Amino acid sequence: MTKWVYSFGDGKAEGKSEMRNLLGGKGANLAEMANLGLPVPPGFTITTEVCTYYYAHGETYPAELKGDVEAALAKVGALTGKTFGDPANPLLVSVRSGARASMPGMMDTVLNLGLNDETVEAVAKLANDRRFAYDSYRRFITMYSDVVLGVDHHHFEEILEGYKSQHGHTLDTDLDADDWAKLVVEYKAKVQKELGKPFPQNPQDQLWGAIGAVFGSWMNQRAITYRRLHSIPESWGTAVNVQAMVFGNMGETSATGVAFTRNPSTGENALYGEFLVNAQGEDVVAGIRTPQDLTERARIAAGSDKPSMESALPEAFKEFERISHVLEKHYRDMQDLEFTVEKGKLWMLQTRSGKRTAKASLRIAVELANEGLITQEEAVARVDPASLDQLLHPAIDPKAERNVIATGLPASPGAAAGAIVFSADEAETMKHQGHKVILVRIETSPEDIHGMHAAEGILTSRGGMTSHAAVVARGMGKPCVSGAGSLRIDYAAQTLTVAGKTYKKGETLTIDGSTGQVLAGEVPMQQPELSGEFATLMGWADKVRRLKIRANAETPLDARMARSFGAEGIGLSRTEHMFFDAGRILAVREMILADDEAGRRSALAKLLPMQREDFVELFEIMKGLPVTIRLLDPPLHEFLPHTDAEVQEVAKSLGVEVERIERRQKELHEVNPMLGFRGCRIAIAFPEIAEMQARAIFEAAVIAAKKTGEAVVPEVMVPLIATKAEFDIVNARIQAVAKAVEEETGAKLTFQVGTMIELPRAALRAKEIAETAEFFSFGTNDLTQTCYGVSRDDAGTFLGPYVQKGIIEVDPFVSIDVEGVGELVKIGVERGRQSRPDIKLGICGEHGGDPASVAFCDEVGLDYVSCSPFRVPIARLAAAQAALGRKAASQA
Repeated sequence: MTKWVYSFGDGKAEGKSEMRNLLGGKGANLAEMANLGLPVPPGFTITTEVCTYYYAHGETYPAELKGDVEAALAKVGALTGKTFGDPANPLLVSVRSGARASMPGMMDTVLNLGLNDETVEAVAKLANDRRFAYDSYRRFITMYSDVVLGVDHHHFEEILEGYKSQHGHTLDTDLDADDWAKLVVEYKAKVQKELGKPFPQNPQDQLWGAIGAVFGSWMNQRAITYRRLHSIPESWGTAVNVQAMVFGNMGETSATGVAFTRNPSTGENALYGEFLVNAQGEDVVAGIRTPQDLTERARIAAGSDKPSMESALPEAFKEFERISHVLEKHYRDMQDLEFTVEKGKLWMLQTRSGKRTAKASLRIAVELANEGLITQEEAVARVDPASLDQLLHPAIDPKAERNVIATGLPASPGAAAGAIVFSADEAETMKHQGHKVILVRIETSPEDIHGMHAAEGILTSRGGMTSHAAVVARGMGKPCVSGAGSLRIDYAAQTLTVAGKTYKKGETLTIDGSTGQVLAGEVPMQQPELSGEFATLMGWADKVRRLKIRANAETPLDARMARSFGAEGIGLSRTEHMFFDAGRILAVREMILADDEAGRRSALAKLLPMQREDFVELFEIMKGLPVTIRLLDPPLHEFLPHTDAEVQEVAKSLGVEVERIERRQKELHEVNPMLGFRGCRIAIAFPEIAEMQARAIFEAAVIAAKKTGEAVVPEVMVPLIATKAEFDIVNARIQAVAKAVEEETGAKLTFQVGTMIELPRAALRAKEIAETAEFFSFGTNDLTQTCYGVSRDDAGTFLGPYVQKGIIEVDPFVSIDVEGVGELVKIGVERGRQSRPDIKLGICGEHGGDPASVAFCDEVGLDYVSCSPFRVPIARLAAAQAALGRKAASQA
């Protein structure tokens, strides 16, 4: 018989941390903390399998569930000495979601469940605190109405703010028991008015309403969006955790807080977090009150005059500090903790591996390894390769003038500039239109997730370091400044006012998530220096990876950047990028406009020394590392002038008639240039172009070898091959030029000629092509286009909906389509090696910097991947993790 409910509490539990797929992350960790003997309020978890059942059976529950829940509730009552629904001694519970993957703020929570007009008086009597009881009751009505009944929380906020204003109160804590009792009456009346029926008084009805709401929230829009952004399958479902309430709002010896065992922004090994005295958990993240620091050190650093937990609740703090160390050592990772202190007693409500910035992730992984808690290989596996992108985000140039208009909390590091927008929808719209935006909100909520994803950075006027905006921004690697209290944000007027100055929607702001500063206008940025932990972890990664990592680079700047990030050569140098340079485009156009071979050779003679110098510089920077140079690939019409003014200017510069240029434009015009006169087809029709490029490469190799003293072994790549015959024709020309250069210079050249496999036919005929081609580089951008029959430039209009509808899991231009494009790569690898067992194999499409694609390349046995310079660190780490994955699989 299926077990639907798992209990925990009093130092034992039916579950454990390994059962997160069944119990969800929260339920599994609550069970684990109970098993460790830590102070966890007793409760039970309804499994993720119930969620799956619920959606598979028309939103109904298994027949046994009701009895199982009643039995588990009775256990909780026995441990607490209370009874659920008892009018004299009531058990109150919280109901929370808990998916196996952490989804902060995405799904729903209900606290203080079990309160009604009768039990609230019993709670007041038992606690000897009527204010506490009615404060808890109004919170319950607000949350339950919002989460379960669909009466939005803003209705209750308006009632509360109106009441405070009418009675001269500023803070919620100014209200006494009678105030809250009166507000409870108003809140219930609002529910009656909105729904036409009273607020539910039966605790059993309340409980099942909340359980249904948690399961229902798995399919709400914000959760669906979050899952899509973080690749979390819908089939996982969520668990429901029902737990005895402990109260942080029972006076000055009670509190609630959120903490990390290490700093999630920097990785520093020090407790990091916030707490509030006489509050419940929602207060900390909602930003309604300004939270206090946990430690004296943090309080002093923040310049706060509010007491830290360390000084206000010393015994509870000491116990919390001890438990933090226990949990970090047990889980061998930085933990994100939630806790409540009830009348001086500490209770742990949650532990999970904490979300962190890439900078913090690196430092924590390296320090945990150095502390002996994890191995170096585990440290390598711990850091998400894609998150390294955060380290390459710009920071504000220290020399730049800073016009600081406001200061908030440094919630997520990095800097960003963009146009002000005040809604998530607008952020998404403007992003699609090509604009960079800063999302400005009073406070963000889970409904804003899509706009936060679209924005360059996030700015809020309310909320702390653990607010929704801060946590989500850190997880996304986006700069965030939260709690900038001096900002006055007017959604209706679409304005932001600070210090008497008003900024309108569309005006530019810069935010510095590392300092908390908000600056007027766009401030100059610079790339950050990588930390010492980065070099350490990359060194550990390099020791275990098999794949070599090269970079796509054709400029000296890109080549040097690639080397600084650890590239082991150039896997793709696009020679046509050099042709577009202002100093040589005229000669290129002269060559294209020539009527015969002699005219073309005359123009090419002007280009030869320029190309040669390009290659000399690349070879010198790479100092003996492999450099793959692709011959001219794009259609010739791309080099011709496009506007009438440009045509006039080129005609004048070259001394030719405008009509001649226009005639050539028409001759070269193609309906579908991607599949047209390009790649090796140009080299076959106009072999003199390939000859000039080959000569430039070989002469540069001779010069660079003399300059550096390092052997230069260029790899000449012929693009867009579909047949062996095409390759052989171009190869013959290249070999002839190499022989001529050897005779002219007296130098002995060592080089390879290979091809780019970017057409399905080339992959299928790889065996015969490899008879003469010495290396293959899979051009997965074009291979994806030709395999799918779509243009990458136009596919955005339908690929997004395809992913959303589940037709494809991920955009195939972002991550390699293993089943289709990947199958062609596998075929190319296998057949190429049949003819040439030692053939060098790599990829040079954008997939070379995508971690999932790198893992695929490792699996199929490629020798290297090549990617943009800024993605080299990502590829290095992804290659190491792929190797570790293979090692683990072989040992399993």
